Formats: sequence, C-alpha cells, structure tokens
Amino acid sequence: MITERTKVREQDPKVRACNFEEVSLGFNLEEAQLEANRCLHCKVPHCVGACPVGIDIPGFIQKIKEGDVKGAAGVIAKDSSLPAVCGRVCPQETQCEGNCILGIKGESVAIGNLERFTADWCRENGYSAEATDIEKTGHGEKVAIIGSGPAGLACASDLAKWGYDVTIFEALHKIGGVLVYGIPEFRLPKDSVLQHEINEVLKLGVKIETDVIIGRTVSIDELFEKEGFKAVFIGTGAGLPKFMGIPGENLNGVFSANEFLTRNNLMKAYRDDYLTPIHAGKKVCVVGGGNVAMDAARTALRLGAEVHIIYRRTEVELPARREEVHHAKQEGIVFEMLTNPVEVLGDENGWVKGLRCIRMELGEPDESGRRSPVPIPGSEFEFDTDTVIMALGTSPNPLIASSTPGLETTRRGGLVAGEDGATTRPGIFAGGDAVTGAATVILAMGAGRKAAAAIRDYLNR
Repeated sequence: MITERTKVREQDPKVRACNFEEVSLGFNLEEAQLEANRCLHCKVPHCVGACPVGIDIPGFIQKIKEGDVKGAAGVIAKDSSLPAVCGRVCPQETQCEGNCILGIKGESVAIGNLERFTADWCRENGYSAEATDIEKTGHGEKVAIIGSGPAGLACASDLAKWGYDVTIFEALHKIGGVLVYGIPEFRLPKDSVLQHEINEVLKLGVKIETDVIIGRTVSIDELFEKEGFKAVFIGTGAGLPKFMGIPGENLNGVFSANEFLTRNNLMKAYRDDYLTPIHAGKKVCVVGGGNVAMDAARTALRLGAEVHIIYRRTEVELPARREEVHHAKQEGIVFEMLTNPVEVLGDENGWVKGLRCIRMELGEPDESGRRSPVPIPGSEFEFDTDTVIMALGTSPNPLIASSTPGLETTRRGGLVAGEDGATTRPGIFAGGDAVTGAATVILAMGAGRKAAAAIRDYLNR
C-alpha cells in the first residue's frame, strides 16, 4: 500500500511569477497509475456522494489502474461534461478528496489530478469520450439555456444527450462564462483546455448564440411566444461586484476583482499583442480572502506589481483553497491579516495613493460560525499603494428578474428556485450562482444537471 500521495510537477515559483503559463504540469501515465493504485475501492465510496455531479470515482480510477484511459474517460463522461476544468479548479479537498477514507489518517487520493490527467490525455491524443447507455427521452423539443458558464454547459450537455434541441444564449462574445472571464490563464488555459471542452459539448448538437443579452436583445417571453422554446434554464451566474462603501472607492486605480480579471482573462490585457491594456500599478492591495482574491492578486503579480492581500480575519479563516494560498505565498504575495480598510486615499489628480486601514481582532462567532472581526480602537494606519482591487464577492445581475414577469428573487438578488431548479414561473428553471450567489464551478454544474433532469420531467409530463 502506497501511503504518500504522488507529487504533481509544477513550474518553479520564481519562474511562474513572471508568466501566465499553467502552474501545475499534471500527471503523466506512470504517475497517474501510481496514484490510482492508492485507491482502496471502498464498498461505500464516500467520495462519490461528495461529488456534486456524482461521478463514479472508483470506476474511473480502476480504469486508470488498468491503463485504460479511454475507459476512464467514458466513465467520467456519463456525469461530467468538463473534466479538464473540474480537475483543475474544483475544491476537491472539501468534496470528493475531503471524504476519502485515506484522508482520515494520511493523504487522500488525488482524485482531481487523476480526473485532469484523463481529460488531458484524451485531448492530447485526439480522443472524444462518449457517454454510453444514455436513454433518449426527448423528441427535439426546444430548450433555451441562458448563460454559457458551468451551470449552463452542464444543463445543455445532459439535455442534448437526451435528444432535446438546445440553444445557449451568451451575453458576451466568448463562450464559457466565469470559466473564461473569471479564472486566470495560469490556472485554466483558455484556448487549449477550456475551448476544447466547450467544443466537446457543441459536438452533442448544442447551438450557441453570442452577444445576446436576454432581457434586452430578446425577452424570455419572446423565447417562448415567438421562437417556440418549451423550457428555459437560467444560468447567468453572479457577475455584479460588491464594494465596501468606504470613502475613496470611486478613485482612479480602484477596481472590482470582477473587472480586473475580466479585462485580463477575456480581453487578454496581459498580452502585448492585444490593444486592451490595464493599469496594474506598482503596488497593489487586494481586499478579500477568497479564491477570487487569490486570482486577482496572482494576476497583478504577473503584471509586475508588488502585491499585498488585505484580510480582516486570520489565515485560519481564509475561505480560499489551501492550494491557492500556498501558491500565492510561494510566488511572493504578502498577506496582511487582521486588517480592514476604512478609506481609499487619493492624490490631487484623483488617483489612488494609499489605503487607510485599521487592525482587527476576532470576537464572537458570526452566523456562519466564524469568529467576527472587531476593530481595535486607535489602531488605524496608512498603507502606500497605487492600485486597490476589491474582491468582496458578487451577486446576481437583476436584469432577467426585472424583465421577466413572475420570477421571484431573494433579498440578496438570487432567483427563487427549488432543489430541482424550478422557479416561481412554470417552464423556467435556474441554477448555479444565479440562485445561490457566488459559489464554485462544480456546485454550479451540479445545479445545472439537476435542472436538466427537472426540465426533462417537465417536458415529458
């Protein structure tokens, strides 16, 4: 029995801090088989129950053990349309790997890296995995998917496999939603990895219309009444950024993480051959402690800035993945813990010149169970910086709800939907961040799959 986890090769931190190439180099076949042989194949695999899309994890790992990578890909394809994406960006440590029996006394099986290896092997060897034993329940009924992010792609993929006529409507000019505008190139290569997986979805017969803003270009009512769609799935994500509401947030040099990442990822601001540069500054403060904060900080670092992360709790409470925090530290990003901004300071020309902060201490637990940060009186200080990036989370855009009669929303702006994605209006379903607010890629995919099953049932009543 191999107890130690197989190490994944990575770029040297000093080298990768200066480029946008992928950090992790993944497994080769020998490494993948070595890691696959650590799996115990439990009679009751808790890893499967912890996977939001329900992949048969022991099943695909067994195929890798046998050297049957095509077989492994076929097992995954039954439940996931984006294995190369999920293998890279899912928080496996709190889901499948977090429920691996080996993790109780040692290191869990590297499920995410094995999934990534399988998908990468297929892409590199020109093999398209096909799910088998799929029952065709549809008869060409038209279904509209609003949003081409992980929820929309997962929903579209399942519906197309079942025989429905699926069209995805995307507001931007590129397909992929948060996968293309929110996640940096060094974590998820766009042209090679992401576009390939999107192409695999399109091979199922899914159609795409870009530059279509539902609620402006066309309404949901018009999709039903004029274009003949029988059901609609809303997977528009949560792209409306949040700010602190402190003085100085309107100064030049203050960005939301959403804008900063979109300009770099979607508009290629980091590349000299694109005419869409961004002001990164020499010294950047990123406010927040989640995965988006890590992405923004590591992007700014690669653009040549000295980067500090400002977070009001301790490192223990950081919501970002441990791997992302570890990589950020390796690359030289400085973490300013128990610190909270109270004002953005500007110069006479309206540009950021500093950040006034206050020291914090942890008090009683809040509603989520985390200890609430409390300001320490008299501890204010000024921090020199010329760029501030607010990475404080996002909420759903209100456009669709405001333009579609009968759709109810929560007090936080998310669409009201049941476990199966059914909204308050018959025939309209929703899932992912548009319902829950900002969450993870794999949870959005799980919601998309549940909604697809509910749409199937709705159309076959």
